[in-house]
Amino acid sequence: MSFISCASLIPFRRSLAPLVCSLAILSSPALAAAPPEQPAGVPYWDNWTDEQGVSHLTKCKLRNFTLRQLAPHADPQWVNHAQQGQARMVTSVQPAHWKGGWHAPESVQWIIPIQGVWFVQSMDGTRVELNPGDALLSEDVGAKADRDGHIGHLSGNVSDSPVALMITQFASATPSHKPCLTE
Repeated sequence: MSFISCASLIPFRRSLAPLVCSLAILSSPALAAAPPEQPAGVPYWDNWTDEQGVSHLTKCKLRNFTLRQLAPHADPQWVNHAQQGQARMVTSVQPAHWKGGWHAPESVQWIIPIQGVWFVQSMDGTRVELNPGDALLSEDVGAKADRDGHIGHLSGNVSDSPVALMITQFASATPSHKPCLTE
């Protein structure tokens, strides 16, 4: 199958280019079939802080995906913008048995283990272990120390091997102070 760029049609005939491009997109084999079903949801853990400053872990699902074509050469795919804005991506490699101590993040962040097993525990006592590919929305910004000095969350490496994390930190995201805001 040959591919014609819509941009290449503009010099040919400006008045017909938008129509030809629209017809080409609508006749795409990916769109000719019935549209794929909306995903049932992508699971993640939400580490959020309530109004009293106590952190909690809640199992959630990303929902509300939109079928979009992200590039002219790619078939449409389901997209959800859970966070937007200025961000930085950090890769962290923790040695075997590393522990982070109780702490609250400075900004809302998504954490995804890519190697090893990593744990996180919230102030309410809930503890989960995340494997490669699991996701955590860490929005326990603004947590307040309890009587034992616990603040935010406790995290660390579960195994005898290093843990590698991909962390995306958002400069201006606001914590929800409610579980599963992205549903």
